[in-house]
Parts: sequence; C-alpha cells; structure tokens
Amino acid sequence: MNETLRLGTWLSLGSPVAAELAALCEFDWVLVDLEHGCGVEADLPGQLRALRGSATQAIVRIAGLDAGQISRVLDHGAHGVMVPHVNSAREAGDVVAAATYPPHGRRGVARTVRAHDYGLRPVDFTRLPLLVAQIETAAAVEAADTIANVAGIDVLFVGPADLQRDLDAQPSNLRPDFETCVERVAAVARAAGKAAGILVRDPAEVLVRRRQGFTVIAVPFDVALLRDAFLTTIGKARPRS
Repeated sequence: MNETLRLGTWLSLGSPVAAELAALCEFDWVLVDLEHGCGVEADLPGQLRALRGSATQAIVRIAGLDAGQISRVLDHGAHGVMVPHVNSAREAGDVVAAATYPPHGRRGVARTVRAHDYGLRPVDFTRLPLLVAQIETAAAVEAADTIANVAGIDVLFVGPADLQRDLDAQPSNLRPDFETCVERVAAVARAAGKAAGILVRDPAEVLVRRRQGFTVIAVPFDVALLRDAFLTTIGKARPRS
C-alpha cells in the first residue's frame, strides 16, 4: 500500500451480482463481510469468481481470529483477510501465522484449491496476502504502535462503530476522545510504514480522513446504498400529503 487513496466498499448481501457491479464501477477493493454480512462462507467462491479479471481486490472479513477460516478464505482465492478486534501485537502475530506459509507462518499447503487454479498453477510461496487488523477498542488504540510493527500486517483499519461503543463504555474520567484515537491510529501506521484504513458513512468525509493520513477508505456499502435508494424512490413515488 502506498500514499495513493484506495477506495473500497463493503459487500454484505453475499451477492455475486453486487460484487461484479462493484468491480465494474472500478472500486479498488471490496470487503466481503463474513462477520456481520448476510452471506456465509459457502457464498464466497461465487463472489470471488464475479471479481475475476477485474482490478478490484477481494478482502474477506472473517468473524474472528480463526486460523482455519483464514486459511480457507485464502484457499478460495481472496487477496487478503480482515480480522476484527485485533487488540495486541500477539494477536496480530497470530493473524500473520495463520495466513502465511512457513517460514513466515503455519498455513497449510493445498495445491489444488481455487487460489492456485485447482492445481494448474504452482503455489507461489513468496506471495504474501494482504492482512488487515481492525482497531476497534481503546486497548487496540493503545497497542496500535506495536500492532503496526508486526511484520506481515499491512493495514490498521479503524472500525468506527465498535471503537465508539467501546469508548462510551469506559469510565468518563478515563475515556479517550474518539478523534484523538483515530488520529493516533493513522499516525502510528504511517510511522511504521503501514497503511491506515477507516469506514466512512458519508463520502464527503473521505477528504477529512485523507488529510488525517488514511489511504484505505471504505464508503457506504451495498445494503446501505440499496436501503437509501429504496427510501428515496418510495419517497418520490408516494409522497406524503
């Protein structure tokens, strides 16, 4: 990742059509959400096939730090993995170990999976997946510098809703300011030569986050866009008297 802005979006519907449309619209990356999305892991290969041949990278967010699921989504052909609630350098190291082959990690070798064209293409042991650690708690913000310095972690990605919820749960006299936390994550990522990412609800917020140093930014996702379009359409078609 470099200083160039990379715009992405969440795919929560589990739909290959939504994935294909996102690629046709030239998003730099999409996040297939297996943590809170409607789809399940069995839906993933179809979504990845819909992206094949495009320049859009497929990142898959798994439900937690599950080494088996990390390996499986990479075997399916995902370019990278996002892991929620990474709170320490140790947990970040566990992510890297699950996602990479020896000597970097402990990922098992399967030569006939989709990631290697079902055995038609040799395994490239030098190619490392894109690994995204989500920073979603006050503890993670505090440990962000050590997480950023874990070799193999590429992006520190702020989860705004979870981070705000965690901060709100802190005693008021010890509660860090949300924006201060966000700026700290961007700063420590930059200092470590890593990218900083965040989800925004309003595309107008992109410029603000860009100025803070965020280069991997997700804009409103498929469910939210469809919901808002439905509400706008029905509002025009059936205006209230």
